[in-house]
Amino acid sequence: MKAVAIKKGHSHEKAATFQEMGSFRCDHCGEVFSIFQHPSGADHKTAEKQAYWLEKVLAEEHEREKKHPDFIELPDYC
Repeated sequence: MKAVAIKKGHSHEKAATFQEMGSFRCDHCGEVFSIFQHPSGADHKTAEKQAYWLEKVLAEEHEREKKHPDFIELPDYC
């Protein structure tokens, strides 16, 4: 696992050694997720692509009336 998104207010032991790359707010409900990447491959351009991917995933969850999980594994590249 090289990158994860974690809902604000939640912690995950797997992200303890990761570098925070920014945050993303769901347009539909306002929940905020922090994007974390492994320090050896931390890249802001990749984080931007991951945020875009996360935006689509969160929107699909709203369409299916599904609650957002606290922890989402992100793709290495989009």
